[in-house]
Amino acid sequence: MNLPQLKIGNLVAAIPIIQGGMAVRISTAPLAAAVANAGGIGVIGGSGMGIEELKDQIKKAKELAPNGIIGVNIMFVAREFFQLVEAAISSGVDLIITGAGFSRDVFKYGEKYKIPIVSIVSSVKTAILAEKCGADAIIVEGKEAGGHLGTDRPMREVLTEVLEVIKGLPVIAAGGITNGTEIAELIKKGAAGVQMATRFVLSKECDVSDKFKQMYLSANKEDIVVFQSPVGLPGRALRNKFVSKVLDGSIEFFKCSYQCMKKCSFRFCIIESLINAQKGDIDNAIIFSGENVWKMKEILPVKDIFSRLVKEAEAN
Repeated sequence: MNLPQLKIGNLVAAIPIIQGGMAVRISTAPLAAAVANAGGIGVIGGSGMGIEELKDQIKKAKELAPNGIIGVNIMFVAREFFQLVEAAISSGVDLIITGAGFSRDVFKYGEKYKIPIVSIVSSVKTAILAEKCGADAIIVEGKEAGGHLGTDRPMREVLTEVLEVIKGLPVIAAGGITNGTEIAELIKKGAAGVQMATRFVLSKECDVSDKFKQMYLSANKEDIVVFQSPVGLPGRALRNKFVSKVLDGSIEFFKCSYQCMKKCSFRFCIIESLINAQKGDIDNAIIFSGENVWKMKEILPVKDIFSRLVKEAEAN
């Protein structure tokens, strides 16, 4: 099949692939720009960044991909959610993607500044609410995704239900997608495009420690676990020393120095553990990953990842 363009509001991506926004500092300007230059939508993970840092990352991405589409993903549970949204818009970002909770008020920014707002949902109920509130597109994320999860149901089940009721907006599939064959299948099913995150960690442009990438490359099915995040959501990650302590309850409560989340159990610091992952302190990190990370065994430039995905999709 020939892959269709992905249209969100007034934006048109030549290839219907959104690179998922990964925090903390997993998807930064170099990765987002490379995806945008390849014809997809590149996304900076804004959660866990300060205001000025986010502005700087958007500026760098726009300089690297002057003709591409750059978005930012901001978790609603972040305490500075609206400040980060305002900073992203003032810096010239092309669209805002938000999940991990739902905000009605964020759509006012979209209307005021004429910028597309995209909602990540994991249920029909939230999809309908997002459409009513003014979302320009909906990303349906299933249990197969990495990071914080909104459901324990397979993406394809939720996607089918959402496609039955959402007719006027692009509906994008997310969670566990690894290749172009799956992209073609989901588009034939009715999705306007896909969001992929885990695959792009294993890219040359992803600015994480090589130790992080090696964890992905060596992962087996049994290494992928779900734990309870202090922000109140389950999260999918690779098992290591730190995650094993979280799972067996031996992790100690801490005194928070960040105060970055609206809600936190203080069981452990999610931001600090994600920063450790990016830097390569693997034993003291949360290494978020999708359910199918074990299928991926190569680190490639983004342009080669896109070329392979498109070729596989067009063969179906």
